[in-house]
Amino acid sequence: MENIQDHIQEDLDAIISEWLQSSYLHEDDLFVVGCSTSEVAGEKIGTAGSENIAAHIFTAMKKLAKDTGIHLVFQCCEHLNRALVMERKVMRSFQLDEVSVIPVPAAGGSMASYAYKNLHDPVVVEAVDAHAGIDIGETMIGMHLKQVAIPLRMNHRYIGNARVNAARTRPKLIGGSRAVYELTKDNKSCT
Repeated sequence: MENIQDHIQEDLDAIISEWLQSSYLHEDDLFVVGCSTSEVAGEKIGTAGSENIAAHIFTAMKKLAKDTGIHLVFQCCEHLNRALVMERKVMRSFQLDEVSVIPVPAAGGSMASYAYKNLHDPVVVEAVDAHAGIDIGETMIGMHLKQVAIPLRMNHRYIGNARVNAARTRPKLIGGSRAVYELTKDNKSCT
C-alpha cells in the first residue's frame, strides 16, 4: 500500500503543479473536486472507497487552495445526487442554500465524507456554478461548472489508476460579427 500512496502523491504533486503554473485559477473562484477513491485504487467506481486515499487528495487540494485563494467544493456521489461539501462561509458568500445530510462513505463517497470531517465548518449544498474543477475517476463534475466549460488537457492524466479530467470556464461570448472580446487601443470607443 505504501508504494501506491507514493505513486498517488507523485501524481497529485504533478497535477497541482500544473494548476499552479496555469493562469486559470483566480482568488475566490469555486473549484469543484469530484473523486472516486475506488478508481484511484484501481477498482470499479463505488466499490472500494478509501478515506486514506481521500486524505492524500484532500491535502493536495488544500495546498492548491492556499496557494491560489480558491474555494474548494467536494462533490458527493450519485447516492446524494452529487450534492457538494463546502465551508459554511463559502456557502454564505455565494448565497447558496444548505441541505440536511451528512456524507458518509456508503452515501456520499469517501472523498466527500473525508472533506466533511476535515473542513472547518462544513455544510452541504445541492449545486454550484464553479469556475473550474478536477474530475478524478470520471465522476461527472460538469453539472457543477459555469457556462462555458473548457476542457483542459493536462500533461499528467492519472492519479493512481484513475483518469483525471479538468476544466475551467469562461464567460459566454455574445454578439455578432461586430462584437469585440478584447479591449485594444483601436476599439476603446463606440460610435
